[in-house]
Amino acid sequence: MENLSISDAPPAAPPPQGSSQAGGPPQPPPQLPPQMFTTAAQLLDLTDKKLMVVLRDGRKLIGVLRSWDQFANIVLQSTTERIFAANPDSARSDTAPRGLFADIPHGIFLVRGENVLLLGEIDLDRDDDPPPGYEPAELELVKRLADEHKALEKARDKSRFKKLAKMGFEGESQGEIVLG
Repeated sequence: MENLSISDAPPAAPPPQGSSQAGGPPQPPPQLPPQMFTTAAQLLDLTDKKLMVVLRDGRKLIGVLRSWDQFANIVLQSTTERIFAANPDSARSDTAPRGLFADIPHGIFLVRGENVLLLGEIDLDRDDDPPPGYEPAELELVKRLADEHKALEKARDKSRFKKLAKMGFEGESQGEIVLG
């Protein structure tokens, strides 16, 4: 094993593929370093780019990726949280958009890597356009509609879990303890 320091010259380039040194066996093709295949290393290409990050709890964050570590913990700058809700007027009209959205500014945001469900780069040419099928609305209205939808889903899930429990199925990690 070589002991190299930062002041040492880089090693000489290997001979072209297919040629051999002093009649020895041909050199294998160069391989990518193993760290190129880790999840966190893939964030290198996304550093300093605007991303949308979807979290496991359903929140959607938009911000510029500034830093990350080996656990895929990420730091977003100029972060906004985008909330989506169904448009109550869309059921009554064919011309109304099907949804509403609003943004909540957060600034710098630290996200633990295990909470990231999905992330992707935002096309800066289309960044100012509203999402297709959605229009901007007042934050309070969108929050209220989103909370109502979440409460409805929670009640529906609770009903499903009760029906499944009667059939002998047990729900996963419901977080509730049922006492006898």
